Amino acid sequence: MEFWRRRRERLRERGPSGLGLLPWLLMGLGALSHLLGGEAPNPWIGGLGLLAFNTLYIAVVLRAFVPRARETRLTRWLLGGLAALTFGLAIGYGREWLLLFPLLGLAVGAVVRRGRTLFRVTFPLVAGAGAVTFWRDGWDSFGVVYGTFVSVMVTAAILALNDTVRQLRETREELARTAVERERLRFSRDLHDLLGHTLSVVVVKSEAARRLAPHDLDAALAQVADIESVGRQALTEIREAVTGYREGSLAAELDRARDALSSAGVEPVVRRSGPLLEPAAETLFGWVVRESVTNAVRHSGASRCVVEMSGTDGRARLTVTDDGRGGGHGPGAAAPVADGPGSGLRGLRERLAAAGGTLEAGPVPGGGFRVVAELPVEAAAPGPDAGDVRAGRC
Repeated sequence: MEFWRRRRERLRERGPSGLGLLPWLLMGLGALSHLLGGEAPNPWIGGLGLLAFNTLYIAVVLRAFVPRARETRLTRWLLGGLAALTFGLAIGYGREWLLLFPLLGLAVGAVVRRGRTLFRVTFPLVAGAGAVTFWRDGWDSFGVVYGTFVSVMVTAAILALNDTVRQLRETREELARTAVERERLRFSRDLHDLLGHTLSVVVVKSEAARRLAPHDLDAALAQVADIESVGRQALTEIREAVTGYREGSLAAELDRARDALSSAGVEPVVRRSGPLLEPAAETLFGWVVRESVTNAVRHSGASRCVVEMSGTDGRARLTVTDDGRGGGHGPGAAAPVADGPGSGLRGLRERLAAAGGTLEAGPVPGGGFRVVAELPVEAAAPGPDAGDVRAGRC
């Protein structure tokens, strides 16, 4: 049962083939009976013509279901030869031989499936078939003309619809692959930003606890408690990032940034003004604060870091500036992180660009490193001007 189920699925994916049009050759049995009955003149010519017709028909319909072969000039020549042979046999013999016209219609519909070419071919074919059949058999042959027209149009419609369904299936699969790739990229960015910041804070607080332990055990234990709190918060954020529902709060990120900078011995300064932000904009700016502060803590060797929010009703700006090694000297400088392949500030540039924003990062003349992020925002009431917030106030 499993074998047959898989076979049916493979056949469904492949779609129809030219083999489905071969049984219609049984319509030519009337012409064969006419030959064998001894009523047809020049039976040898008729027999060779019928054999050639069957051969050309099989070749055309099989090539019609191979996309590359269907569009070639050889297929068109074979179809033209089949049409010429059909008209010749119908004119020469009439009667049962007129049923070759519907077979020709099947071949035409299989090869010429859509567009203006289909109509340019169909109407001359039907008109020619009608002229020959009326001449040979009178009004009794109207069914042959109608059958020729229907065979062309129905075959073309069914096969064109099948092509459309196949293209839609391929498009759906491509969209699914694109969605998976985008989700992987989103998760990799979130995981980098989450773990990079969290591990940096853990390292800084661990170093602080190690330094304080010989002199002030209570302060060292407070640092250890902070490490536990940071770890628990990181677990929660990673779970939320995996499910795709994480929305960062800029105020919370500023609190974390202040705490991380203070623990690393860097003076935090926060200035916030400008319009209120939408949740999506706050989330993006929160990621910028997290990544920039993480880089400042890990790489810059700075003594002071300034985080400034400003903007107008149409555009908001976030600037993070430190006074560390902005020139990228040494293995821990901030500049290489900004150009890191596929992570860090490069990932943030892509996020902000997708939202219509920009991100610039680079050394500051005279020393230090600056990250500037901008986003378009809708008009809203201006937020409170916090002024300068230093050393633990945000």
